[in-house]
Order: sequence, then structure tokens, then C-alpha cells
Amino acid sequence: MNVKLILNIAVGLLRARMRQSIVAAAGVTFGIGMFIALVSFMNGLNQLLDGLVLNRLPHVRLYNEIKPTPVQAVERAAKYAGHEHFIRSVKPKDRGKEIYNSQAIIKAIQADPRVVGVAPKAITQVFYNTGTIEMGGVIDGIDVATEDRLFSLSDYIIEGNLQDLATVSNSIILGKGIAEKMMLDLGDVIRVTAPTGQQGTLKVVGVVQLGIMEIDNIQSFASIETVQKLLGQPSAYLTDIQVNLTDLNLAPATAKEYAALYGLEATDIQTANSQFETGSNIRSIISYAVGITLLIVAGFGIYNILNMMIYEKMDAIAILKATGFSATDVQYIFLALSMIIGIAGGVMGLLLGYGISVVIDNLPFKTESLPTIDTYPVYFNPVYYMIGISFALVTTYFAGLFPARKASKTDPVSIIRGK
Repeated sequence: MNVKLILNIAVGLLRARMRQSIVAAAGVTFGIGMFIALVSFMNGLNQLLDGLVLNRLPHVRLYNEIKPTPVQAVERAAKYAGHEHFIRSVKPKDRGKEIYNSQAIIKAIQADPRVVGVAPKAITQVFYNTGTIEMGGVIDGIDVATEDRLFSLSDYIIEGNLQDLATVSNSIILGKGIAEKMMLDLGDVIRVTAPTGQQGTLKVVGVVQLGIMEIDNIQSFASIETVQKLLGQPSAYLTDIQVNLTDLNLAPATAKEYAALYGLEATDIQTANSQFETGSNIRSIISYAVGITLLIVAGFGIYNILNMMIYEKMDAIAILKATGFSATDVQYIFLALSMIIGIAGGVMGLLLGYGISVVIDNLPFKTESLPTIDTYPVYFNPVYYMIGISFALVTTYFAGLFPARKASKTDPVSIIRGK
């Protein structure tokens, strides 16, 4: 088999029907281009939506849940062992939200090789007071440096500087909704009242917008020391221990392990936010399904064009066979013709997909709920380009295989006799 000769003949057939060849290649180009653009945009959107919630949450959260004691006193008594116990008006266990021996727990977790970082928190509900206005909300007492490293909190600060929480005593960063409703600006003072009745005066050093209105209307941040002082608690007082792992998929098993080991409630990010992961998976499936459908449609276009070309080139096929080309050679000629269309259309499709993705990535996208986003989100991943070109080559191969086999079985004698 002379490969060079077969390629030359295939190219000659393409040139003879240049318009049809361009149409076939254009179908592949459009299919791959739209596939890449659609998948890149959809996955960029998934990352944006998941990032609004998932990137702000720890992989594992340890805390004390206020709930009744699971084993009541009567159940411990040997005298009533084996009896049925009917207990009414069971009250929650009086243990509070504080995590006892928190420093030792944090030190032990930090030594775990699966752990990337540990961020402690002291959370309290408060009333925000300014003049006659009073609003309920929540203050998260954070370790500023650790919180920013693990959850990129500074990316959501629209006014002020996150680091001021660590350097300015008795300071607070308010949620955008709180700041707007209470008409507070940087440098203003706000009074907060803790559940214990203690009051504190805090200086506004920033405004944060997390992108979820319900949270921005109640959420604010202060340093752990400021919250401890507000509650009148010692420096060891913590209500939450946030843990980020090297692998998100380890979160469910790690949460169960820590809960049993430290006697705390543990929530993993996958269990707490399974609806977000489900939504992302569905959007990805839809985008892949639409993109692959486009490529299959392009494959049918190539199949139809090659079929028509075979009917029109019966004389050429008869001459090829009459001059010594075998059925296999004829089959390879039409397969080569199909693959040339696929490769040319595929390369152009990659360029088209990248171009469309760049255009989308630079389109302005302004919304008050997402202040850190300036353009539409696009995720440039080389894997999408590999999937696109691979699927295009496979599609065009099978689109050309059946017409090629039909051409190879053509009887040159019957064609010449008919002429």
C-alpha cells in the first residue's frame, strides 16, 4: 500500500468537491467550537456558584450541638435495667456552645497529615444597635490570617481591609446589608449587645459582601479576642473548629472519626451541601450532552456528504480498481478523505472554541450581588480540548468508514459496462 499515493488521491477528490468538503469540515468545526465554549462556560459557572458557598465553608466543622442528653439518669440505674422508660419534658443538656479543651484538639488536628489548616471561631448572636435602630445578627470571631488563607475572605471585602481586624482593637467588618440598613460607613461606631446582656462599642473597619443576601443582612466579622471580650469569656473560649483537608472526598469519613474521637458534633461539607454538588453535576451533564450531540450531528453530515461523493465518483472508483487498486486501497482512500476533513475541521474547531471562550470571558458581567466578578466566568481546561478533538476524530472515522466500505465493494465491470 502506497500511503503517499492514497493521500494524494484523497486530496484530489476533496479538491474536486471543494464546496462539499468545506461544508463537511465546517460542521465539525462548529460542533467542536460550540462544545468547547459550552463546556468551558458551564464549568466556569459551576465554579462561581459553588464558590459562593462551598469555598466559604470548611471541609469539616466541629462544634457543640445543643440537644438533650442521649442517656437519661433513670437509664443508668441498675434497678430499672430492662424496663421501658417513658420520660417527658426532657431539657437540653446544660453544656453551652463552648468547645472544652479546644487548644489541645486543634493541636492534635494540625498534626494530622490529611489536614491543610485549622481555623478556630468564636461565634455569637448579637443585636446591632445604632440610635433607635436595632437588628439581630451574628458575629463570627475569627483568626484573621488563618481565615483568609483557608477561605479567601479578603476577596469578599468591598470596603476597608480585612487585616484591620487584627490591628485595630474593638473593630468589626459588617455585612453589606447591615451597613446599608443602619447607614454606617468606615470609621463609624456601632454598639452590639450579646445574649448575656453585655454591650460593646465596635469601630467599623470594613464591609463584606458574600453574595447571598440573607447572609449579608446578618453576618459580620470580628477578631476572636473581640468576641471573647464581648461575651466576657477567657482566651480559650471557642465555639467552632474549622478543618480543611488535602482531599475534599475525605471529609465524610474524617468528620465521623473526629466526632467519635473528640466527643463533638461534626459536619462535613458534602453532607451539608449535597444540593450544590448535585446541581453542578446536572449542569455538567447537560453541557456535555449538548456538545456531544453537536458533534454527532456533524458526523452525520460527513456521512451524507461522503455517500453522495461515492455516487458521484463511481467512474473514478471503477478506474482505480481497473488500474490495479485493491478494495482495501479504495477503502483507505475514502477513510483518508474523511479523516482529512475531521482533522482540518477539528483544528479549526479548537481555535473557534478558544476564541468564543475568550470573548465570553471578556464580556462585562456586573451585578451587585457579586461585587468581585467583572466578566462572565469561563474555565479554560485543556481536557475539554482533548475531549473535543478526540471525539471529532472518532466521529469522522466512523462517518467515513461505512461509505468507504461501500466504495471498496463496488464492481468496476458493472460500472464500465453501464457507461
